[in-house]
Amino acid sequence: MLESVLFRNIEIVSGESIKTGDVLVKDGKIAEVGWDLPRHAELIVEDSGLTLMPGVIDPHVHLREPGATHKEDLESGSKAAASGGVTSFFDMPNTTPLTITSAAVAHKKQLASQKSIVNYNFYIGATVDNLDELNTCENIPGIKIFMGSSTGSLLVDRKEDLAHIFANGSRLIAVHAEDEAMVQANKQRYSESTDPADHLLIREDAAALKATKLAVSLADKYNRRLHILHLTTIEEALFLEHHASGLVTTEVSPQHLLLWAPDVYSRLGNLAQINPPIRTKRHADGLWRALKNGVINCIATDHAPHTLDEKMQPFGKAPSGMPGIETSLPLMLNLVNQNRCTLKDVCRWMSEAPAAIFGIAGKGKIEVGFDADLVLVDMQGRTVLRNSSTVSRSGWTAFDGHKIHGLPIATFVNGQMVYREGDFFTDIKGKEIQISAPWERR
Repeated sequence: MLESVLFRNIEIVSGESIKTGDVLVKDGKIAEVGWDLPRHAELIVEDSGLTLMPGVIDPHVHLREPGATHKEDLESGSKAAASGGVTSFFDMPNTTPLTITSAAVAHKKQLASQKSIVNYNFYIGATVDNLDELNTCENIPGIKIFMGSSTGSLLVDRKEDLAHIFANGSRLIAVHAEDEAMVQANKQRYSESTDPADHLLIREDAAALKATKLAVSLADKYNRRLHILHLTTIEEALFLEHHASGLVTTEVSPQHLLLWAPDVYSRLGNLAQINPPIRTKRHADGLWRALKNGVINCIATDHAPHTLDEKMQPFGKAPSGMPGIETSLPLMLNLVNQNRCTLKDVCRWMSEAPAAIFGIAGKGKIEVGFDADLVLVDMQGRTVLRNSSTVSRSGWTAFDGHKIHGLPIATFVNGQMVYREGDFFTDIKGKEIQISAPWERR
């Protein structure tokens, strides 16, 4: 175990500053940030031309353990995370069994303590009758509500049931916002379809907007913190732009920014099938504007791996979801090199904002006293994303063949190097993320 690391004469990105200097890490924390710091450390990193950034916090992943570990598990998923500069994740509750009790959450935390090389925490899932569990489960990022179709009893779509959850308790509620009645009616309408592009019509724009408006109205009525997961429509973004209660935050995924219909469905078929769906370029452009102007607060991947065999089933039988935890930061660094955003933007969207939204003290910045969750990137590095080089157990990426300019090359979790240029150090394990600081309204 490393007790100290010195990053020397390196570009440092944190907050609103980019500067050249040194960063000293001791006992898992950032001890000093300055210039020409004493050269006393177990590991000295002084590779020229590299940039040090806060580790990425991915607040929305599905690592499939327990119950579907042939797709992904906490070890393979955390390795994929580390290879992409992700140092912390929040995992969703639609596992088998469902994560709907304190005992189920504790079991997943125990598994992660043995298997995950990055930091972790887990949502509890809402059902129509587990309110006591939702409000007494200790140290979780929030309550996940599937307002649209999901797995078994995790669906909560009736307004009265939703209101009961919003009215009782105080912790953050995160929603998958799609109107279930509209989705089911459209499923019947397209029940004979064999065209993956019809997924876009089944989960239509209006279904997302209707559910988002309902969730926001309940948050306002009951003064409850709400986080809207994977925003996909320009109409939702415009609605949120004019909502000023300060109770609501939201996220967007790289796939909803960088892929669009109809091209993605003709190229990728069922590989492009996710919930909510990848929509037209009008929506992708609108989401990008909303991210740039602060209406959308952060980036999250909705990493939802399935095997290629599962995705190659006929439309209607193939599962929805795609991997993304290892490609999110490379894709964003590539956008920096295309002058579509800045490194400061990327740090804000992928590190600082998730820490603020979910009340994670001591993460998301390179400042004295903060946890030494760090990613070393080479902004001149180049690669081509390939299915064959995917770390995730799923073995594929929707961005196969995508040229990348800007690469994470080493990842440090709590001051320990867990990944460097293709090598993993799995004797190091991450820690449970502590949820502490309250959200401050905008």
